[in-house]
Amino acid sequence: MAEDDSNAFPSEPVPLPIDGTLDLHAFPPPQVKDLVNDYLAACQEHGIHEVRIIHGKGIGALKRTVHALLARHPEVVAFHLDSELFSGAGATVVRLRRRTA
Repeated sequence: MAEDDSNAFPSEPVPLPIDGTLDLHAFPPPQVKDLVNDYLAACQEHGIHEVRIIHGKGIGALKRTVHALLARHPEVVAFHLDSELFSGAGATVVRLRRRTA
């Protein structure tokens, strides 16, 4: 008998700490686009210009989605996979444009 997944993801918004690290493991794929865009904007507002997005290694689908979003994002200066000393292919480091006052 399959487990009930109706409570697998919260239906109410979950507050995220704006600390420069976003772990996507806890979120359903349809929410990723808005979540990444909103998180990057919040980081910029808090003066955080380097962000680490944890997408996991898996089959690479989530990583490709994140990289496609970042490639089109106007505030992203550069992005690359994390160092092998840390998450390697399981996370992407993003450098954001500094906003001028």
